[in-house]
Amino acid sequence: MSNQSSPKLQIETILRIFSELYPNPTTELIHDGPWQLLVATILSAQCTDKRVNMITPRIFARFPAPEDLAKASPTEVEMVIKDCGLFHNKARNLIATAKRIVEDYSGQVPSDREALMTLPGVGRKTANVVLANCFGVDAIAVDTHVFRLAHRLGWSQAKDVQGTEEDLMRVIPQKLWAKAHHWLIFHGRRVCSAKHPDCEKCPIQGLCPQIGVSRVKKESS
Repeated sequence: MSNQSSPKLQIETILRIFSELYPNPTTELIHDGPWQLLVATILSAQCTDKRVNMITPRIFARFPAPEDLAKASPTEVEMVIKDCGLFHNKARNLIATAKRIVEDYSGQVPSDREALMTLPGVGRKTANVVLANCFGVDAIAVDTHVFRLAHRLGWSQAKDVQGTEEDLMRVIPQKLWAKAHHWLIFHGRRVCSAKHPDCEKCPIQGLCPQIGVSRVKKESS
């Protein structure tokens, strides 16, 4: 199919191909429930999922619940997560978030986006990850991979993350928002990388307006 097809048909076709390539998509952050995913997602900023998955078993063994982490000192937490980028800030944010969850939400992670975004270290992306994966909320979390593919595919021209999220919400059916988030991440990691996209092997090459791109500017995250 030519990449000159209508935008709506292009999007529908790409989403169908992604659904076949990446069935039953879910986050690659290993977790057991909202609390663990919240911690893992906070840790994932400027850190790979693979690295986070090596760290989280240690932190949950030491601090299983919000109540445990809320009582910890920054130094204690830093020692557990020190091989994670930005570990000083993340340790402080994790402790502060744990305290807020214990004091304001009876130890339960809130299922409301606005409430989540008031927690230290939790922005819209992190909130959307938790909502989509743990509470069944239709949401698109825009990370660096989603941002990159949204722009390469011509689905967004926004210069920031929130604008990109809004664009994607307009062009992707709501029932597919959470799945599309994972599809774009998987494709960005496995095929359409930032510096060396494998266009020759890409299953949507006939639909991509940037087919053959070999060098792109670094995207925002």
